[in-house]
Amino acid sequence: MTLYYFTKDEKGTSSSVCTGDCLAKWPISTAVSDEPVLEGVTGEAGTIESPDGEKQVTLNGMPLYTFAQDAKPGDTAGQGGGGVWYAAAPDGTMIQ
Repeated sequence: MTLYYFTKDEKGTSSSVCTGDCLAKWPISTAVSDEPVLEGVTGEAGTIESPDGEKQVTLNGMPLYTFAQDAKPGDTAGQGGGGVWYAAAPDGTMIQ
């Protein structure tokens, strides 16, 4: 699935700004390891603790999310959402 950045999050943050209703629309990307391996990704992957105690995947220090309305891999319905949601490129840059 497409992974997105939320521009209200800060690089290097230890917690996500997206909480409550935000998470219903923008679920976090989770990992089982503190050092997730993202196939085909050259940016630096890591994790932070989510509000519910899960490991939220980060890329180049920014938390990652999916979009609830993306139905299948390759969908990008969340791109540009509200002027604050942007897809993450494999190198960790934000696609605007």
